[in-house]
Amino acid sequence: MRLAVIAVGRLKPGPEKTIAEDYLTRAEGLGRKCGISGLRVAEFSESQASSAAARMAEEARLVAAALPPKGFSVVLDERGKALASEAFAELLRRHIDGGTPEMSFLIGGPDGHAPETRAAASLLMSFGPMTWPHRLVRVMLFEQLYRAVTIIAGHPYHRA
Repeated sequence: MRLAVIAVGRLKPGPEKTIAEDYLTRAEGLGRKCGISGLRVAEFSESQASSAAARMAEEARLVAAALPPKGFSVVLDERGKALASEAFAELLRRHIDGGTPEMSFLIGGPDGHAPETRAAASLLMSFGPMTWPHRLVRVMLFEQLYRAVTIIAGHPYHRA
């Protein structure tokens, strides 16, 4: 299975980008042993439209165009379901074992996801009810992807 992270907002050089790249590299390396054949990142600049609704609609079109035609999409949204790390790893394992070709994780811009993006999601997932900046969400997602593959592989990183 391939993984994709589709994000509104670009990571600029700095500590968040360094940490995100570290977890991404780790997840890719160990992920190959678990049945993950690749992890791509597609990032788009935030819309400059004048209203929040117009910004979300424009960003939704960009994100939708980057989604593979067949796959499982996870929209990161504070209204989504919070998963424990073990449950997140089990979700990945089920899709790897079930032959899902690609699982995509969508990170919205400052205004969040458009209603149509949330409605089309296979799963709405949350890192809690708080609102997080997209650059931290990316770090948190990459760390959780790495943690999930360590759980699947039986690696000692996850000690819960």
